[in-house]
Amino acid sequence: MSSAVPTVASGEKPPFLQIDDVVKDFGGGAVAVNHVSIDIAQGEIFALLGSSGCGKTTLLRMLAGFETPTSGRILLNGKNIAGLAPYERPFNMMFQSYALFPHLTVRDNIAFGLQRDGMAKGAIRERVDAMLKLVQLTKFGKRKPHQLSGGQQQRVALARSLAKRPQMLLLDEPLGALDKKLREETQIELVNIIEDVGVTCVMVTHDQEEAMTMASRIAVMSEGRVLQVGAPSDIYETPATRFVADFIGNVNMMEGTLSVDEPDHVVIECADCKHYVGHGITGTAGMAVGVALRPEKIRLTSEKPEGEFNQVLAKVHELSYFGAFTVYHLQLPSGQMLKVSESNLARHRADPLTWDQQVWASWSPTAQVVLIH
Repeated sequence: MSSAVPTVASGEKPPFLQIDDVVKDFGGGAVAVNHVSIDIAQGEIFALLGSSGCGKTTLLRMLAGFETPTSGRILLNGKNIAGLAPYERPFNMMFQSYALFPHLTVRDNIAFGLQRDGMAKGAIRERVDAMLKLVQLTKFGKRKPHQLSGGQQQRVALARSLAKRPQMLLLDEPLGALDKKLREETQIELVNIIEDVGVTCVMVTHDQEEAMTMASRIAVMSEGRVLQVGAPSDIYETPATRFVADFIGNVNMMEGTLSVDEPDHVVIECADCKHYVGHGITGTAGMAVGVALRPEKIRLTSEKPEGEFNQVLAKVHELSYFGAFTVYHLQLPSGQMLKVSESNLARHRADPLTWDQQVWASWSPTAQVVLIH
């Protein structure tokens, strides 16, 4: 599989924002952003996803103007803005802490930036009314931030960020201060508001579910580099590297050797089984490859399935019932664990599985991804 990082797919509009070979070197060997190039289309919600220290926040701060690139360009509609001060950029940034003024009402918090810009009072009133309606907080305009829930405070911060009608909205861990349930409820709400306004958005998050739910495209970062850019489904179903496969969702990784490489299929010999994969790769017989297999793509049966490939006999080591699905941890003959997630489509399984039981795990030729990097 190619390790090239895709940018805007063919047929899409020219990029609205171009991050062109950007480097941020803090000195002493601390390269936070290492030759990153990304194209972002107008109206897109784009996520920078990665673990702490991967460089995503530094990259966002360079977009905002709080950091200056060591080298490279940041182009907005073809104009290099890398040297502009934050207040000279048509961007607005929303922080995880929301940074609301505790002594001001909701209305005054939203109006603050407009007042600083010298907008007429009547125009400010109309803009604030529109923002309150947009985030569904019209009845809360006279309240102070401490009188609101976390989700409501988040919407006030969003309204304040959108009030100045920025060309681009920058979100730094926008839902990080909310508890899990409220965060999940707010994700779709936030996306709907952003799409209603039509503003281009770049968000930073370490939460893969948040990125998958909110973003139209994702850039997965590690150690200052972008490893892959794509739609959530592309990142999940066709990861370009072992890191991406392991970072996004749950995955079973098996190391093996390529034994057959034909245009329409390959066979990979692993310690516990043979993998028949229904597509070819550019490889050579005997080379070491990895096989990524998602837990939900594996079937479990008490009886041996037909076929020679893509099946293995294993022992149920652990199982956990979650209502909508059950997770099984199977011990393979080599001792490696295989994780299986099975949707509970019926109230009771026709052949109930239990601890220490021998079961057959199998999967289709299209379930795996072969990784050579």
